[in-house]
Amino acid sequence: MKIGHYIKLAAVATALLFNPAWASAAGAADVATILAGMAKDPDAREAAIEAGSKTATFCANCHGQSGVSAIPDVPNLAAQHPAYLLRQIESFVSGGRKNPFMEGLMKALSPDERAQLVLYYTTRTPPAAAQSDAALVAAGGKAYAGLCAQCHGADGHGNAQVPRLAGQQEKYLRVSLKRYLTMSGERIYPPMTAQVTKLGEPRIDAVVAYLRSLP
Repeated sequence: MKIGHYIKLAAVATALLFNPAWASAAGAADVATILAGMAKDPDAREAAIEAGSKTATFCANCHGQSGVSAIPDVPNLAAQHPAYLLRQIESFVSGGRKNPFMEGLMKALSPDERAQLVLYYTTRTPPAAAQSDAALVAAGGKAYAGLCAQCHGADGHGNAQVPRLAGQQEKYLRVSLKRYLTMSGERIYPPMTAQVTKLGEPRIDAVVAYLRSLP
């Protein structure tokens, strides 16, 4: 495992352990404790990644065994930030995110299995950058820099609070942005709606093309 991910994992575990909001989520404190232990024990961490690869078999039909989805509107999980991915898992467990299949699957996993799954997917290789129309990518890059980079990062790699978008599924990105724009109910986060409203529907395809072009 790269040293950068090792340092990131230690920081994630510390943040989760001392965040009361996370401690109130089902199993989150236990998962944080497990991650903290793994951050101190390289052998345990590698064993957890191997175990996570087996748990990921239950997720592979939708998200891909290596975290690169074969379904256009299902997100890639490879190289996602560990704290962000864990937050989504716990949101399904607590009912904060709604999807009957995901809720049932995540609730069925033990804290150990959730930690292993996070480690496995966040250490997978993301998809290669996709080629697209150069003019469209340039226009999308300009819009992204002005409206999105402050939160998602200039490289689109995200952080503990917001997801990695670089190399994400094209249809998933487009559908998600339009859901924020139209306030259809599947995506509810006012700051995102505000930014996507500024972006406007005509520029969504350009931003999607730009994000797909990022390594």
